[in-house]
Amino acid sequence: MDNQQGDIRRRGEVQQYLANERLNETVRGEDDPPEIDIDEIMNQPRQPHLLEKLSYWLVLITIVLSIVNYSGPYLVYLKMAYGFHSDDLIFEPQKGENVDGINGVPGSVKDLSDINSDSNVYAMDAGSDSVQQPVASQYCDDIVDGRKFDCHPENNPTLAKCHARGCCWKPVATREKPTSYPDPFTTQAPVDIPFCYYPRKYAGYQITHLENTKNGLQATLSRETKSYYPGDITTLRMDIMFEAKERLRMKIYDPSLHRFEVPLATPRVSSKPASVDYDVILPASGDPFGVVVKRKSTGTVLLNTTGAFMFADQFIQLSYYLPSSYIYGLGEHRDSLLHSVNWTRFTMWTRDRKPKEGDNLYGDHPFYLVMEEDGQSHGVFLLNSNAMDVVLQPAPALTWRTIGGVIDLYMFLGPTPEGVIQQYTDVIGRPFMPPYWSLGFHQCRWGYTTVQETLDVVDRMKAYGIPQDVQWNDIDYARDMLDFTTGIDTFGDQGAMVEDLHRRGLHYIMIVDPAISVNQTPGSYPPYDVGLQMDIFVKDSQGRPLKGQMWPGVTVWPDFSNPQTHSYWTAMVQQFHSTVKFDGMWIDMNEPVNFVNGATEGCPSQSSIENPPYVPAVRGGTLRSYTLCATAQQHWGLHYNVHSLYGLTETNATYSALKTVRGKRPFIISRSTFPGQGHYGGHWNGDNNSTFYDMYKSISAVLNMNLFGIPMVGSDICGFRGNATAELCRRWQQLGAFYPFARNHNNKFNRAQDPASFGDSVAASSRRALETRYSLLPCLYTLFHHSHVTGTTVARPLFFEFSEDKSTYNNDRQFLWGSSLLISPVLQQNHISVDGYFPKGVWYNLHTGQKLVSAGQTVTLDAPLDVINVHVRAGFILPTQQPALSTTKSRKNLVEVRVYLDSDGQASGDMFWDDGDSLDTYETGVYTFLRFTTKDGIFVSEPKKAGYPSMPPLGSVAVHGVPKQPITVTFNGSPHQFVYNHQMLYVENLAGDLLTKLTLTWK
Repeated sequence: MDNQQGDIRRRGEVQQYLANERLNETVRGEDDPPEIDIDEIMNQPRQPHLLEKLSYWLVLITIVLSIVNYSGPYLVYLKMAYGFHSDDLIFEPQKGENVDGINGVPGSVKDLSDINSDSNVYAMDAGSDSVQQPVASQYCDDIVDGRKFDCHPENNPTLAKCHARGCCWKPVATREKPTSYPDPFTTQAPVDIPFCYYPRKYAGYQITHLENTKNGLQATLSRETKSYYPGDITTLRMDIMFEAKERLRMKIYDPSLHRFEVPLATPRVSSKPASVDYDVILPASGDPFGVVVKRKSTGTVLLNTTGAFMFADQFIQLSYYLPSSYIYGLGEHRDSLLHSVNWTRFTMWTRDRKPKEGDNLYGDHPFYLVMEEDGQSHGVFLLNSNAMDVVLQPAPALTWRTIGGVIDLYMFLGPTPEGVIQQYTDVIGRPFMPPYWSLGFHQCRWGYTTVQETLDVVDRMKAYGIPQDVQWNDIDYARDMLDFTTGIDTFGDQGAMVEDLHRRGLHYIMIVDPAISVNQTPGSYPPYDVGLQMDIFVKDSQGRPLKGQMWPGVTVWPDFSNPQTHSYWTAMVQQFHSTVKFDGMWIDMNEPVNFVNGATEGCPSQSSIENPPYVPAVRGGTLRSYTLCATAQQHWGLHYNVHSLYGLTETNATYSALKTVRGKRPFIISRSTFPGQGHYGGHWNGDNNSTFYDMYKSISAVLNMNLFGIPMVGSDICGFRGNATAELCRRWQQLGAFYPFARNHNNKFNRAQDPASFGDSVAASSRRALETRYSLLPCLYTLFHHSHVTGTTVARPLFFEFSEDKSTYNNDRQFLWGSSLLISPVLQQNHISVDGYFPKGVWYNLHTGQKLVSAGQTVTLDAPLDVINVHVRAGFILPTQQPALSTTKSRKNLVEVRVYLDSDGQASGDMFWDDGDSLDTYETGVYTFLRFTTKDGIFVSEPKKAGYPSMPPLGSVAVHGVPKQPITVTFNGSPHQFVYNHQMLYVENLAGDLLTKLTLTWK
């Protein structure tokens, strides 16, 4: 064996794995094994029979020969079964031994052969398609509730149905048999302890061939038994690809027939990396399918398949154990930041649905991040766009259950949470670089029915001195709600209005829905006429443009998966932009929404595409509910496969159109999203309610989208539905000032809620919060630069920076900007204080400079109605500017650097600067990048890149945490006046050229 060819284990390690195995079963060692009293059994170890000993040595010789002949650079643990009794079918190790492996229940191995059960359990025989006689009860009875994997996820399981599937049946006494409540149209039972669950050794796929490839391993999977879903694919190919040191990819597919695969431009890797951070464990050829992935540095099992792996034409299921219960992501859903593994289901199928727990919402993001018990982190991404359920259960374990496509699973080894997101966005695409003006405040409302109403709110904001950069219009501007039109007679001269906004230094965005009206006079409405001529609309099952209903009446939908549609969309954007010089686009209703289910003429009622054998728990109970027929045809394939990609493909087309038409950075906010969305645009979190609860839930929504690679995200400030109170809007304006995307928006059926509409007090507190935001925009812009280049988050959970502190794992009431700024908003009515958790270290109040030294504790902070608490982490340097009424003006102000020293008197930071609107400035080198450092009483600003000459001068430096008043201060070697107060050194009137190296020294 060649030690230089990778991480092949020695014979003794393989022998140790064998000595810790059950027959055909994987068991993950844990500190909390199944709660079964087996002391008496385990204290009586039996001696192996002679036949067992002979079997053992035969197997060991086979494995050693396999290892010697194995030439690949990565280890595949060959899993062989041995040592079984006809009476118990369980190998019995010594008491206390823990087991790692492939196909079983995690925990300490126990002999349960003498535990009786009156359950009538059936299993499929490996050589037969029929249901066999009952097998020994231990295949069911030793499976504790949290480790039961559902064999009948559909509604109304019965004993007969369960036994027909070869599964265990055991009703749970504490609850009634599952029914669909409260939605009678849901095809799923509520997720809970299943009555019908898989036995151990459930007959399924076996590995029939295994070989090395140039970038990993390839296996053939075969099954002789039938599953309980039609269209079994009995032979599968599994590719294990070692794509990068921290990235592993596992793809399972039908080698004989092409199935739909999401055409996302992921990295193509042709060779293995020199080393990897993971071990992959597979069974030997001829053994049951299973995969174990371990973190090499710690031995932590990250993925450990269990339950029943199934792959039928319209039902694919993969279950595995997780290393901990700390799991995040799986969007888009309303939930806590940290998900519960107590029988929780997340359904993915994009849909227009106001945020509500348990419902599938606007986006589809089959990605999760797990914090391991030792503080390391990993992530998993299933590249699949079909409707799916993802189920979490207390083991902890996860089940992917999708109705099409393939298994294309990526694992990201981190080991930091931030590293996981960087590795994830390396696959799905780095976030776009936003224009600087988009970081300002946005004002919108469905209900600005005229040009004058729209400009009135701009004037009102200015009168109160409230910063604003972007004015929006909802669908009110459009003639008869038609895309790319202006209601001149009703709304007014939209083009002139936009020119007025531009003269004020503001920008303009309007809504565009994807549905195109078919009811206009032929030749009078180019969006329909041209689209029909170019043949770019989504087709029904008969190949005709599918017709449904949206705001303008009967409509059709552009097929954005068709490259020709990009040309069509660009032409429509160009035509409208020639009269209305808008600066960005808001694309809505792109799940896509259809006010009739499927089509005006209905969908094929007998089609298995419309009525698949398994329907995930989608709102409405059918795939066509509130959207297009699943049988609709698009360029990429059936809508059944590409439905959840509609928003992403529209964003892509819109990005291309804006780039062509404006020649500047596109800015797009989309409601529907899919992995890769952040590469082209941002997202707002939908039609929330004007409640304190919705304000609280917005934090998790914003943080989740940052996990999904969409850092440009925010919720409707003050809420979209309902009448916001003055107190709610005041507090929400404070929180919203720290959303990466800050927009106030609401429904026309409710009162106006722009920050100037409530009078002096709300206007004053909103102005203060937004001025804080505007002063920090150089810092925020730099965070977006790092996100664009390296894939880091902008708004992030506390545990991203303090992964060793488990008190941060469930904190969804505070969040960070980058590594340094901690935001602690008031989220409850009638509160003038807030409890904030401060991880261990030194923190400075952003507003007062007051130092807070924390041992890792919760602190009650004063929070008057006009204050939001923001703290800066010691050891960081922030670039700031004086705020103004718009970024057009604030960008011209002097740079003011704030230094926050740590206990060693050190700090660091950086600043990215360019013209804020041109395309590809980083890629073409037309930017300036500054590095700030402070150590031993010396502050240094040094340009690492000076490619953009229009850099405002350095005006002042404020250093917090200086323990004693300096005697002298020099700037670039010359003495300079200073102010010292409460451990803060302040030096102004510097007029320093930031394109050169600058040095400030105090002694």
